[in-house]
Amino acid sequence: MKVSVLICAAGASSRYGGKNKKQFTEMDGRAVFVRSIEAFSDRDDICQILLAIPAEDEEIFEIRWQDKLAFYGVKHVLGGKERHDTITNMLKHVQEDAELVALHDAVRPCVQKKKIDAVFQTAAKTGAAILAHRLVGTVKKVNAEDIITDTIDRSTLWEAQTPQVFNKNIIEKAYANRKTLSEQITDDAQLVEAMGYPVSVVESDSSNIKITNSTDIAIARAVLKSRPKPKKAGGPVGPWAGEQGW
Repeated sequence: MKVSVLICAAGASSRYGGKNKKQFTEMDGRAVFVRSIEAFSDRDDICQILLAIPAEDEEIFEIRWQDKLAFYGVKHVLGGKERHDTITNMLKHVQEDAELVALHDAVRPCVQKKKIDAVFQTAAKTGAAILAHRLVGTVKKVNAEDIITDTIDRSTLWEAQTPQVFNKNIIEKAYANRKTLSEQITDDAQLVEAMGYPVSVVESDSSNIKITNSTDIAIARAVLKSRPKPKKAGGPVGPWAGEQGW
């Protein structure tokens, strides 16, 4: 099935704490969002990659990255005030021939090909699937005074990740009806769930880290460095060939 990939890099990074927005922070020579794009760029089942960026950063984005991202066929759109505004805008640019839409956080640069394969395959069968991993720590419920009020049974608890992949008609319908379904959503799957549509879970692991704080950069860098480097005949290719960190 043909997949349109929507990569969200339009956040304000209010919790990050670095001098740059987290999606634009460099990891060994390439911005975090670029490494997320690279996880999808060489797949035959992908018909387009859309990248949402903050409107206030469009000029610097075009100067620094637009030409190189054109190598991957990436097109950028401007993000909105809130994440749901950004996704709504991106969905307007999805190609007609796309059958699935995959939504991925620009700040999850460590997603593995085998996990993308698995969630794409499941979504093709069921219409809606996300990556997630089982919670392994003890989970406490805490009140406003930071006092534990309960210990939660973790046996059925999973932490949602991305990509989250949906039949195009399903996710378009979910966002078209967002205001009647749920005002407070934390991920795209929740919106699809609110329509009464079952969403499948594909097991992932904690290495598919979402960069939230500046300290997460070191963790993501360590994850990427721990993995085998792909073998490329004739040396590195592509717009970042020869740059630091290749």
